[in-house]
Amino acid sequence: MKNTLDLSNAVWRKSSYSAGGDDNCIEVADGYPGVVPVRDSKVPGGPALLIPAGAWAAFVEEHRS
Repeated sequence: MKNTLDLSNAVWRKSSYSAGGDDNCIEVADGYPGVVPVRDSKVPGGPALLIPAGAWAAFVEEHRS
């Protein structure tokens, strides 16, 4: 999905499913209906992926510990 949202005011948080280190985390932003923006924490000014919310929920459920 192409990033067409304005994410300049997004509030990013490290995913609780990342390993927790500063060098290998993804960040997600909440509050975007229908999509979950995801970015690399090492490149905060870089691009974000917009993952359909249902696909993100299925991914998280599949990888729960």
